Amino acid sequence: MEYLLKGVVIGFAIAAPVGPIGILCIKRTLIGGRLSGFYTGLGAALADAIYGCIGAFGLTLITSFLLGIGGWLKGIGGLFLLYLGLKTFFEKPAKERDDVRELGYVKDFITTFFLTLTNPMTILSFMAILAGLGLGEAGDYTSAGMLVLGVFLGSLAWWLVLAEIVTLFRKRISAKVFLWINRLAGVIIIAFGIYSFCSL
Repeated sequence: MEYLLKGVVIGFAIAAPVGPIGILCIKRTLIGGRLSGFYTGLGAALADAIYGCIGAFGLTLITSFLLGIGGWLKGIGGLFLLYLGLKTFFEKPAKERDDVRELGYVKDFITTFFLTLTNPMTILSFMAILAGLGLGEAGDYTSAGMLVLGVFLGSLAWWLVLAEIVTLFRKRISAKVFLWINRLAGVIIIAFGIYSFCSL
């Protein structure tokens, strides 16, 4: 239970900084409601949990492979961010708010799951955390597993909180403001994509 609680705190803290996933979550919650924002965060949380398992259970071959192709993954992620940014910038929010339920939430989940998977440096973060907590030794898989589960739950909790907070303001925003939110979110996401290329 101790490592589960530690994992929840770590997961919440890792998810909280606003990056491209956070911007997408806010934007999608404003347009599609809390469920759209939640599924956006769920994709990121699940990808984090997968990388956490790789780091926690010492799958060194997979870790080395992913870090070896880290440049390619960053490039793919950067391209995807540029695409999402441009798409967001030119979206017509008033129409999308009416049609968003027809689009479903699968796309929200898949896009952020893919984006998070293109950041293999997450493995190094988990390995550093595990080493700091003394969970790198063989035979400590139960504690490592509880920590990873806690990280997933903590990350998920953050996305729920964020989606709920944004939902409180959603109905007070006019169509014109939604248009500018789309444009601002698009520019920020494009900037993240450019940064991804510059850091190759």
